[in-house]
Amino acid sequence: MSADKKTLLVTGGSRGIGAAICRLGAAAGYRVAVNYASNESAARAVVEAIEAAGGEAIAVRGDVGDEAQVVAMFEAVDKAFGRLDALANNAGIVDVKARVDEMSAVRLERMMRINVIGSFLCAREAIKRMSSKNGGQGGAIVNISSAASIHGSPGEYVDYAASKAAIDTFTLGLAREVATEGVRVNAIRPGIIDTEIHASGGQPDRVERFRDMLPMKRAGTADEVAHAVLYLLSEEASYTTGAILNVSGGR
Repeated sequence: MSADKKTLLVTGGSRGIGAAICRLGAAAGYRVAVNYASNESAARAVVEAIEAAGGEAIAVRGDVGDEAQVVAMFEAVDKAFGRLDALANNAGIVDVKARVDEMSAVRLERMMRINVIGSFLCAREAIKRMSSKNGGQGGAIVNISSAASIHGSPGEYVDYAASKAAIDTFTLGLAREVATEGVRVNAIRPGIIDTEIHASGGQPDRVERFRDMLPMKRAGTADEVAHAVLYLLSEEASYTTGAILNVSGGR
């Protein structure tokens, strides 16, 4: 493996938007660490697709909601590639449709632990490696938020929307915190994207139901989000930090 090639870690990289970021990242010249929590076969399939196209990738297990697993994941990337240049903080969950007065503390704790604390922990480990303050050579982080952070998702999942609003504020604060240390931090707010996350939340028909409410009258694709992520990670966005880019079809 070439030691001078940049390394990209994508959390939740085995499916949907994460898998698209992995594939496009490899095509852009990154060595890619494909993180997964439990579905090893899906992560391996992403790795094999990247290798078949001439790229370099590894699958790295780790639940971002578990601090020890996050630390072990980053150490595995260190061992495999010897450097880290970019992090796509993509891993996250949505739960079944519910009103706030129907939500249990267990549901709320899981949502915040994975979507918010997990993103903090991964960014923490990335900053330890990238920041010039810590002896690093700089880098970039892109957090995956959601248009739900603006709209609130009433009657569906206010908890998910709140977790993504936290990611928006986290992005702004961290960007300013490390702005002089060679690390840029930005976020993407996807809107209705045609991936399996809707089915995982018990609403496989959600894309169809919302399509006509969107100004562009269609859902977005995982690749459309991934292209925006790769732009913000790239040197083409070298003067961009603390930005939150809507990839939401105008909504």
